[in-house]
Amino acid sequence: MGIPPAPIAHNTPTSFDQLVTTHRRGLVRYATRLLDGDTATAEDVVQETMLRAWNHLDRLTEQRGSVRGWLTRVTHNIAMDHHRARRARPAEIAWSEFDAERTASVDDPAHEVEDRVVVTELLAVVSPVHRATLAEVYFADQTAAAAAERLGVPVGTVKSRVFHALRAIRSQSAALVA
Repeated sequence: MGIPPAPIAHNTPTSFDQLVTTHRRGLVRYATRLLDGDTATAEDVVQETMLRAWNHLDRLTEQRGSVRGWLTRVTHNIAMDHHRARRARPAEIAWSEFDAERTASVDDPAHEVEDRVVVTELLAVVSPVHRATLAEVYFADQTAAAAAERLGVPVGTVKSRVFHALRAIRSQSAALVA
């Protein structure tokens, strides 16, 4: 298959350079296969492998086991960690033109005025005590406990008022849309 690697003289200034020169290319190829052809991530994986090799350089000897085997196993483990990390994160999606238009329109004053009119109309549906509770919780950004203290009612009453007010507003907005 090729020329076997030259033995590495450990604990010398050039031992790490020899290790990298001897094994890096093969590890990058291996990591690239593990990572479905992603050479940039494979390079990162091999760099992390070499960092770990640097930290264990005094223990990487053929007398203690295969250096290539150790490096391959570390590369494999790091690549699998990358796969797991990718699965743990939500999938990244590109912005569509529709999303860009919606994002740009958030700062549009006309939309802001329109939203205020709709919110005012929907708040008119609920009683004044429910409206005051919604104002404390949502507009003043208070917790239920803080809103209860400011309104002079129990926390359960605040939660109940918010629930019933939002239910009334949702039913009203559904009627407007239909």
